[in-house]
Amino acid sequence: MLRVVIVDDEPLAIRAMRRLLAAHGDVAILGEADNLSGAVQLISAEKPDAVFLDIDLGSSDGFQLIARLDQAPHVVFVTAHAQYAVDAFAAAAVDYLLKPVIPERLAEAIARLRRNRPPPAAGGESGGAHDILELRTPNRTVLASPAEIAALCAEGDFTRVVLADQPSLLIWRTLSHFESVLPAPPFVRLSRSLILNRDRLRSFETPSRNRSRVTLDGVGEPLVLGRAATSRLRDVVSGGTERL
Repeated sequence: MLRVVIVDDEPLAIRAMRRLLAAHGDVAILGEADNLSGAVQLISAEKPDAVFLDIDLGSSDGFQLIARLDQAPHVVFVTAHAQYAVDAFAAAAVDYLLKPVIPERLAEAIARLRRNRPPPAAGGESGGAHDILELRTPNRTVLASPAEIAALCAEGDFTRVVLADQPSLLIWRTLSHFESVLPAPPFVRLSRSLILNRDRLRSFETPSRNRSRVTLDGVGEPLVLGRAATSRLRDVVSGGTERL
């Protein structure tokens, strides 16, 4: 069963989408929301597989909703505005439907959602959720294990994922999202803008009490940390020297 929610500020549009989805017996609608705060509450409570999301939500927009979610479901944008398609796919949207939605295009979007669902774990359990992360950019998708991630740095609504022996990736997800899905330890949050993989920490220098330089296994350039992150790093190292 594909579990979905609908987010749109137009009641008629919500009813139309409900009617179209009713033709798909394996789609369960968990609820609807017509504003940003209601959508955040609904998605956080129900944890759907996907959201059919309008871009224009009156005083806010669908992109703001994605940025507010620590762990966003798959997104199918449903909008009357064609000009946001590039931005939508940059936000890792599964599909982009123009209103009025025709049944054939909706069927294609649902098929894509089914293909993007993770396979069930052995025995019907979901215990392997942290084994592989899907890191999606507008141009490609990288599948990485947590061990391959050396650090994560917040850049506005985006997170730069620093991978070992690979180019870094800029992902439209908040740092809090990654904090919620990565195992701790070895991942530790050193500041509002940085998460570090302690297992990849090789050395660090503190030329001053307000700054440090960190060398990570598989990363060419050292990371420069500010005062708060340096203080937290000292606590991490003093409590886990055996891992260095």
